[in-house]
Amino acid sequence: APRDAVFRPARAIAAAPSRCGTCALRLPPGALLDAMQKRSSDRRRGVVAFAKGGKGGKGGKKGGKGGDDDEDDAPAKGKGDTGGDDLEKIEKQAKADMEERTKKSVTALADNLNTIRTGRASPSILDRITVDYAGVPTPLKSVAQLSIPDASTLQISPFDPGSIGDIERAIMASDVGITPSNDGQRIRLSIPPLTEERRKELSKMVSKYGEEGKVALRNVRTDVLKKISKADFSKDAKKDLEVEIQKILDAAVKKVEEVCKAKTEEVMKL
Repeated sequence: APRDAVFRPARAIAAAPSRCGTCALRLPPGALLDAMQKRSSDRRRGVVAFAKGGKGGKGGKKGGKGGDDDEDDAPAKGKGDTGGDDLEKIEKQAKADMEERTKKSVTALADNLNTIRTGRASPSILDRITVDYAGVPTPLKSVAQLSIPDASTLQISPFDPGSIGDIERAIMASDVGITPSNDGQRIRLSIPPLTEERRKELSKMVSKYGEEGKVALRNVRTDVLKKISKADFSKDAKKDLEVEIQKILDAAVKKVEEVCKAKTEEVMKL
């Protein structure tokens, strides 16, 4: 039979005036029918929501936002197919770390090379000397003023004349290889001309510093790659980033070679 024919009696009853079973109040015509229709509609919405994982069932908020919200299905920005961590952020941090630390290594190498004397007076050859001043190891530049009266002489003027003896002992104990002399107020260092044999020794020292600088750079790369290996993204992405790190290392090694070459030429120049 047609659906309307089956439910027609029920609709007729619901549309007729009726009384509330609890309080005996007379309800207006159609009130019972409206309530039945609303309840049926609510049930249908509950079934649909449950099927979609919305608020109506276990697939709702406990499992996430649920509902018919499609935004959760979209991949998170910055992660893509990397497997978890933000690849763009990791790449930026790794490159910045590598560049900063390699620059510091090259700068430290240049400072060490400046302490090698080349036959000309240069205050930088005294950079690594520390003086036992009042029982405290203190850089020479902090206890005296350094000057160059002529191309082959260094002059040291202590701020405290009583520290001349301490300064002389510090210079004698260093690897500068120059015997100081003083007039009671100032210390003078006469830079002797380098012999060919001494120039060769200094050239070897430059090479040694250069190799140590390269080792330091490789250690930086190893440390950065360890951090990359712990990150959660694809192997292909890691390989690409390792290539970029290697390029930064190669540039730094090239800079080390240039600095050492310039210093060697300076040492060997007559």
